[in-house]
Amino acid sequence: MHESGNNHRENWQQRLSPGSPEAYLAATVLVILASLVRWSLGFLGEDVFIFAAYYPAVLFATYLGGAAVGSFAATLGGVIAWWAFIPPHFSFLPLTPGLETKLAAYLFACALIVWGADSYRKLAQRLQNEEKLRKLAVNELAHRLKNKLATIQSIISFQLRGEPRVRDAILERLSALSSTDDLIMAAQGQGAQLRDILSAEFAPYDVSRVSMQGPDCRLSPTLALTMALLVHELATNAAKYGALSKSKGNLSIGWSLSDAQLNLDWRESGGPLVTSPSHRGFGTRLLSGSLDQFGGTIDISFETTGLICKLSVMLPERTPSKVSNIAEVLATD
Repeated sequence: MHESGNNHRENWQQRLSPGSPEAYLAATVLVILASLVRWSLGFLGEDVFIFAAYYPAVLFATYLGGAAVGSFAATLGGVIAWWAFIPPHFSFLPLTPGLETKLAAYLFACALIVWGADSYRKLAQRLQNEEKLRKLAVNELAHRLKNKLATIQSIISFQLRGEPRVRDAILERLSALSSTDDLIMAAQGQGAQLRDILSAEFAPYDVSRVSMQGPDCRLSPTLALTMALLVHELATNAAKYGALSKSKGNLSIGWSLSDAQLNLDWRESGGPLVTSPSHRGFGTRLLSGSLDQFGGTIDISFETTGLICKLSVMLPERTPSKVSNIAEVLATD
C-alpha cells in the first residue's frame, strides 16, 4: 500500500511537471475551488476571509507545478477576490487604503508560500531522484554479486571436480549465503527475518516434520548471513546423521526475544542414536565460534534422543561487521 501510494504521487508529479499546461490547469481548478469556499464564507461578513481561502490553493499549486504556477494561482486568486468579494462587487474600482493593505499582505503571504512550497518541492524531488539512484545502484550491485557468485561456483566445481564431497559442501554453503543475500536485498538492505532464513533452508526437506515457533525477529545483514551458515550446518547434519535422515524424525525450532537478546532452541527427535563427533570439522568450529563477534553463545548437546542446540545472541541495530572470523574458519577447513 505504501509503495503504491508513492508510485501514484510520483506519476502525478511527472504529469504535472513545472510550467506544464496541466499544472496551470490544476492551479486554475484549485483557485476556482477556493473561490467557491470563499463564497460559502460570505455570510460571516463582507471583509472577513477575503483572501484566506486562496492560500491553500497557492500552496498546492506551487507544490504541483512549481514557483511560476504558484505565482499564477496567487495572481488569479487575488484578481478574482478583488473582482468578486471586495465591494462594490464585480468591478475593479480603486481600492480604499484599508483594502490596499489587505491586498499587499495577501501578495506578501503568497510570496512566502510560493517560496516555501517550491523549496520543499525541489527538495522532495531531489530526495526521490536520490532514492531511485540508490535502488538502481543496489540492484546493479546485487546483479554483479550474483554473477560473481556464479563464477566462483563454476571455478570451485572445476577445481574440485575430483573431490565431489568437498565441492558439494562448499557449493551448498555458498547457496545458503546466496539465499540469505536475496532476503536481505528484498528488504532493501535492512537485514532478514529469522523465520524467512529458516524457511529458505528447509525448503528442500519435508517441512511437515519441521516445526518453527517464535516472534518476528529481523536480523542485521551481518548476523543474518552468519545465522544462515549456522542453520545450514545444523540442517545438513540433521539430514545426513540426525532427525531428518529418518522418515519418522522430527525437528523443533523455537525462539524468543528478551530485550535485545535472541534465544533459539533447536531440538531433534525420532532420528538415529546420536554420538559426539570424534573430530572438529568446519561445522563444529563454525558452530562454536561464529557468534562470538555478536556477544553470542552456543550450547550443543548430543543426547541419545537427538541433537539439542541452544544459542543466544544480542541484537543491536549496529552490530560491528567482523566477517574475518568466518573467513578464518573457511581458510583453515
